[in-house]
Amino acid sequence: MKTLTLTIPDNLDLTDREAAMLLASRLYEQGKLSLGQAAELAGYSKRTFMELLGQYGVSVINHSADDLARDVANA
Repeated sequence: MKTLTLTIPDNLDLTDREAAMLLASRLYEQGKLSLGQAAELAGYSKRTFMELLGQYGVSVINHSADDLARDVANA
């Protein structure tokens, strides 16, 4: 795993954990990380990460309309 060092302005009241959650939720939303990978990056269990995603405006169900249509067609 890579280590990343960020310099965040002092006036931005953001904890390390919040910054990790922001990054993890965005990477999950973009499909760059699986749910498990994103939860690990954020430092939470999968269940807790899933519960927190809503607070960051990210849906747990991260599938496109095309993916859903294919799933329905193949059911």
